[in-house]
Amino acid sequence: MIPFDDQVVMEKPKCASDPMSSTSPELALPNMNEMEEEVSFIGRNGDISNNSSEPFGSPDLMLETQGEVSLEWVNDDDENNQVIPREELLVLNLTMNETREREPFGGVNDDVFHDRDVFLQDYREMNRSLKIYVYPHKKNDPFAAVFLPVSSEPTGNYASESFFKRSLFRSHFFTEDPSEADLFYLPFSITALRNDRRVGVGGIKKFVRDYVADIRHRYPYWNRTAGADHFYVVCHSVGRTAMEKAVDVKLNAIQAVCSSSYFVPGYIPHKDAPIPQIWPRKGRPPVRSPSKRKTLAFYAGAMNSPVRKSLVETWEHDGEISVHRSRVKTPYSEALMSSKFCIHAKGFEVNTARAADAIFYGCVPVIVADYYELPFSDILNWSSFSVVLPAADIPKMKKVLGAMAATNEYLEMHRNVIKVQRHFTWYNSPVDYDAFHLVMYQLWLRRSRVKVLFD
Repeated sequence: MIPFDDQVVMEKPKCASDPMSSTSPELALPNMNEMEEEVSFIGRNGDISNNSSEPFGSPDLMLETQGEVSLEWVNDDDENNQVIPREELLVLNLTMNETREREPFGGVNDDVFHDRDVFLQDYREMNRSLKIYVYPHKKNDPFAAVFLPVSSEPTGNYASESFFKRSLFRSHFFTEDPSEADLFYLPFSITALRNDRRVGVGGIKKFVRDYVADIRHRYPYWNRTAGADHFYVVCHSVGRTAMEKAVDVKLNAIQAVCSSSYFVPGYIPHKDAPIPQIWPRKGRPPVRSPSKRKTLAFYAGAMNSPVRKSLVETWEHDGEISVHRSRVKTPYSEALMSSKFCIHAKGFEVNTARAADAIFYGCVPVIVADYYELPFSDILNWSSFSVVLPAADIPKMKKVLGAMAATNEYLEMHRNVIKVQRHFTWYNSPVDYDAFHLVMYQLWLRRSRVKVLFD
């Protein structure tokens, strides 16, 4: 539970690594005591042991003999000691060794970033210097639930909103001194406003307009830059119209949003920041060998867009691509773990939690959502761990994915999916390179824009 000051929300800053370090911060692991289950590994001597130091449940390879390797996979107890192809092993063994070293940016992992060296240099500076001021609200504020961090662990489809707010107050980026702030956070929650009967969907626009007017009147900070050094975070789809009565917020403030579509008038690329929609999952991501993923591609969901209807109508009778008009009766997690590729198809919005779900379960995402600015696209090279397919190419999907699955290209993508899992994970307390820190990095990049315009 987050402790609050008597007057304003705050918490003593915690950091997974020393932000003042001049070297690249080590990968900080989450508290393994919080994980739901222990994972047993077969060691090189054949002994079974609990190895909690293995991040994300990486497998421990047994001794190689006569060109074949025996491997036990986490959560795959039905087919232990499977012999896997040598070319697949080479990729998986490399991934395992990198993970063991606990160095997130070494060797072949470089290709998941646009520019590893630039990112690390900027990340160190961000970690050292970035400060964010949060407009204060009392615990007895009638809308405390809208402005203050939630005390329980966030869950559900729009958890990214709440996780960011909780994480900020638990980080060293938080400051109570506005004079040292680089950015100012407007802490209203669109999801909370939508669920508040006093406001509801119809009252959100007026609420935001009045709130910003009050901030402008009570504090001097907005007027210094016309709000260009202010930001808010929203993952619910109703957030894209929330600023229609506060035009200066829409045009000037940074919007960190899940609905990051070039086609939506309220979203401005380069000014605004695309963040991932993540449905929080418990424990470590499970591990399954690519050779045991028998389904070429999987999709299940409501038929609420022309893209989804086209997808299902094209492939619903295919034997290799598994698509469904609604939820599947079998466990959703098993469907993802049994598939090489998992399809993220545009619904009402370009964004859903399916891309992050695919990454958690080690499935290569296939993005079928035109005009979607992908989360962390400033940082991550999505082409290294996903397939972006125009909606017009849905009839070509099997040919495209089948060609990748038949070569090492798929194995490389699968390996890179495992490497980016940390970047699409929210932790109870922030750790380096997690979803929170990558959102912060995007804000830090946009804070540079503010200085150019107003210095």
